[in-house]
Amino acid sequence: MKSASSWRIGFDIGGTFTDLVLLNDTTGETVRHKTLTTPDDPADGAYTGLTQLVAQAGLQASDIHTITHGTTLAINALLERRGAKTALVVTRGFRDVLVLGREYRYDIYDLNGAPAQPLLPRSQAYEISERVTARGEIITPLDEAEVVQLAAELRAQRYEAVAVLCLHAYAWPEHELRIEAILSRELPGVSISVSHKVSREIREYDRGVLTAMNAFVQPKARRYMARLEEKLREGGFVCDWLVMGSNGGLMAPQVAADYPTRIIESGPAGGIVATAAFARKNGQQQVLAFDMGGTTAKACVVRHGEPTITTDYEVGRADRLLKGSGLPVKLPVVDMIEIGAGGGSIARVDTLGLLEIGPESASAWPGPACYGRGGCLPTVTDANLVLGLLDPDAFLGGRMRLDVDAARQAIRQVAEPLGLSIEDAAWGIHEVANSKMSEALRTHAVEKNVNPSQMTMLAFGGAGPSHAWSLAKQLAVKRVFFPHGAGVYSAFGLLTAPPSADFVRSDRCRLLAGIDITRIKAIFAEGFDEAMTTLAAANADPDCIVQQKLAGVRYVGQGSELTVTLPERFLAQGDVQALITAFEAAHQTRFGRILPGQSVEVVNWRGRVQTTPPILTTTDQSAHPEPDAREKNQAVYLGREQGFSPCRVIPRSLLVTGVAVQGPALLQEKECAIYVGPGASAQLDEQGNILMELNG
Repeated sequence: MKSASSWRIGFDIGGTFTDLVLLNDTTGETVRHKTLTTPDDPADGAYTGLTQLVAQAGLQASDIHTITHGTTLAINALLERRGAKTALVVTRGFRDVLVLGREYRYDIYDLNGAPAQPLLPRSQAYEISERVTARGEIITPLDEAEVVQLAAELRAQRYEAVAVLCLHAYAWPEHELRIEAILSRELPGVSISVSHKVSREIREYDRGVLTAMNAFVQPKARRYMARLEEKLREGGFVCDWLVMGSNGGLMAPQVAADYPTRIIESGPAGGIVATAAFARKNGQQQVLAFDMGGTTAKACVVRHGEPTITTDYEVGRADRLLKGSGLPVKLPVVDMIEIGAGGGSIARVDTLGLLEIGPESASAWPGPACYGRGGCLPTVTDANLVLGLLDPDAFLGGRMRLDVDAARQAIRQVAEPLGLSIEDAAWGIHEVANSKMSEALRTHAVEKNVNPSQMTMLAFGGAGPSHAWSLAKQLAVKRVFFPHGAGVYSAFGLLTAPPSADFVRSDRCRLLAGIDITRIKAIFAEGFDEAMTTLAAANADPDCIVQQKLAGVRYVGQGSELTVTLPERFLAQGDVQALITAFEAAHQTRFGRILPGQSVEVVNWRGRVQTTPPILTTTDQSAHPEPDAREKNQAVYLGREQGFSPCRVIPRSLLVTGVAVQGPALLQEKECAIYVGPGASAQLDEQGNILMELNG
């Protein structure tokens, strides 16, 4: 049931904070809120934040038209290995598929490098007699009695979920469907994930990992979605609600519950989608999105108003900068890099006497020492507070006062072993975190064949605006934008995303004259029917649907493909050369060369359907200064040589469009603090963004 109201809410549950934005589509008015996440039951903290946000706006729950949600539930369950007890059922002879992996070293020069640990151990893998060729020719019929017998064994072992991987189910799924039916009948209450419903793509290892992930997280995702639905309805929220997918589009909560692999990067995707909207609105061709929250930092290159989408994503990397050191996620995902450096990242001195930051985090509970919730370990937030980069009286708009003395005591644990003052140790924590992030951002940009110094940075998240100046200096970035509501920008991004759905079909064919276009059209028709069913579950407007046709193409003999947009002439006229030309242009851009005369083939046919993205017109509420807003001064630490220096602290509502503020200065928003360092200046632009320019 939908409300006739123009109010929508986006909320993003992070590891430390839950961010919420209320938007009126008619007037452009926004109301923002930030509250601590409740790790034991994220739905509790989210519901509390929703009720507080609605009350803050003077509304009732029934006044809300739509709710969109981003969550870290899936990624946290995978990284922490806290999911259901899961069995893997495979074609006989393939029990070791997850253990063997891809059989290559992600770093051939590291003799001690360990591969990513499989999600499920070999002891939880079971074989079934069946075998089909890639063309659907049955070699070994399915032994259904054996499946029934296996179900009894799985029941005795008290498995909560089962992942089913038949070797060529992407092309001929009948055996998987029959196994699913038998297991569902014999194991009531146990979650069953079959590979062809998770992904219709070749390569049994990649598909097996994805199916195991889906089964591993599915029971938790279903419980979470049901719990959140129950709390929303009990609280009077009668509107539709949707979940952000890793691909930057929205889906129905039931789809997210059944396929949690599609929401692995749900929360971070919101900020990237918002960055794309920012780039389109402001005519920025190349933007480096930098999102630093309480637990992690993320970055993504946005070109020509569109984020890069990849199907070669990984989670749980053993080495954050080396491809192949994590578990593959062969689904469309917004292509970003994630760094274990957030406001809550814990600082320590390692066995060599070196300062290390993260990836462990103080999380929302107990949180950094300065939160006064029982935390005692030094974190990046504690360091920023000691350095004067945060105003202890203005955190969360003054709703949560930070304890400077507690932060200093925590930093002492690092300072004393290093023989440093508390201020110098805090500076070291701040700089090490910045170096760690700048290295990752530089690597990510180079992988995308762009120079960070030629890009504009958009910085957001609760901690991002405090670190953007230092990162920009290290990356030689000259212009940094801070959007209105930077501290909760990912939640705002949820309101800019359209419902969308993707599909893939593996069907290898050479790009030669006389190619069977009728067969290819049938593949797309089937895929789009599936995607439209998914889209319909999100109550998408059928009159605003946009289709996109893609192909995964490679030279014959290559081990991987490049995804390119299908030229219209290919399907309309069978023009294979048009697709070959598009592929070779992408190959030239990616690898700097092509292979003239080498045969080309398509491995996967991909498609996406989505509604047109909403166009938002938001008001800049800084045009209405808060009555109690006052400028003040505090000292900010500029390093051992310069020590503390006077710093202006200016509430955002006091900024005047076009009037520059020289650094050092803190521009204070309710959800974050923007640090303008020495040699930089910042001013409010006509769109309500804050633009910081660095002189070198």
